[in-house]
Amino acid sequence: MTNVQQFPFVSVSGTAHERGLQYGQQAADRVRGSTRLYGQTLINLGYSDQERNSLIGYFAKEIENFAPHYLDEMRGIAKGAGVDFQDIVMINARTEVLAKARAEKVKQADQEPGDGCTGALILPERSANGNLLHGQNWDWRAECADTSVVLRVRNDHGPDFLTFVEAGGLARSGFNSAGVSITANYLESERDFRQLGVPLSLIRRKVLEQDIFSLAIKAVATTPKSCSNNIMLGIAQGFGIDFECTTNESFPIYPGADHLIVHANHWVSPVALSKLQDMGCENSPDSHYRDWRVRKLLNTKEKLERQDLKNAFFDTFGTPYSVCRPPRPGSHDNLSATVAMVIMEPAVGEMEVAPLPALNRVFTRYSLTEEPRLSTPF
Repeated sequence: MTNVQQFPFVSVSGTAHERGLQYGQQAADRVRGSTRLYGQTLINLGYSDQERNSLIGYFAKEIENFAPHYLDEMRGIAKGAGVDFQDIVMINARTEVLAKARAEKVKQADQEPGDGCTGALILPERSANGNLLHGQNWDWRAECADTSVVLRVRNDHGPDFLTFVEAGGLARSGFNSAGVSITANYLESERDFRQLGVPLSLIRRKVLEQDIFSLAIKAVATTPKSCSNNIMLGIAQGFGIDFECTTNESFPIYPGADHLIVHANHWVSPVALSKLQDMGCENSPDSHYRDWRVRKLLNTKEKLERQDLKNAFFDTFGTPYSVCRPPRPGSHDNLSATVAMVIMEPAVGEMEVAPLPALNRVFTRYSLTEEPRLSTPF
């Protein structure tokens, strides 16, 4: 077994600034790692200092208009970790930055690894214990296995939540104490960057702050975005829905007759495909079989457990362009890989996460109420 370091656990509480300060202090090394990874991204893509400051300033203003306490939290993270505030904004807006560079046909942007993902949601009708299960493989830079954390937020003005996230970011995959869960997958269309909107990471964070599911849906479906994205939502009480989102429109996908939702990185909504062009498959052609493989494997059993979801996400068909990607050479001296496998069961307040699952099958179990512990190895 390859010795892969498990993701650190960060637990915070208090005001937005206090939470950010605690976050930055507890995860300082990893936050600095994220800033090194992304702090020079715009410069590497050919942006001048003035252009870089203008773009980051724009996203900071959008964040302030959307939820000003997020900027308070980011300033706290920057102070706690001893990094520049602009670098924290950049971490939270890096999807938009890279997608914008691609939309503008910046040559270096095409050399970046695909920000892929394969996500799945299992409704209680298919779950062995009657609880909704929700999970994802996150495909990105292998280096992010050393710059990501699991963050628990004790929230005085909303539900507590757990999120797996790049250090310095406010949210990625996660769930809250009201039972709302979220994962997201990269999509691309010709509508991207006809407008600029709220960074996707902050929309995910907004979802996790909702104790009413319809308000979580509203945050996903109605918030203006800069680029396309697929966002999968679940609620522990027994419902799930997927939204393929453009900058100004969203297309719902409901569970099928098999009580599953599975999604990778290509558009599947017939309505969406009648109205826009899928621009992302050039960078992730494997998407067309990754979601098919996960659904096929899940449908080999009538009743499903967490382990069955893990088994599907460990699939190696088409390797190294598989559901579970081993590290392979990317660009700019980086590696592309499945950085993490995330398995959530919101009804019991638990999330299991394995770093670099193609190399490591040891999970850490994180909880809304308990301290982390290693899960039984696969």
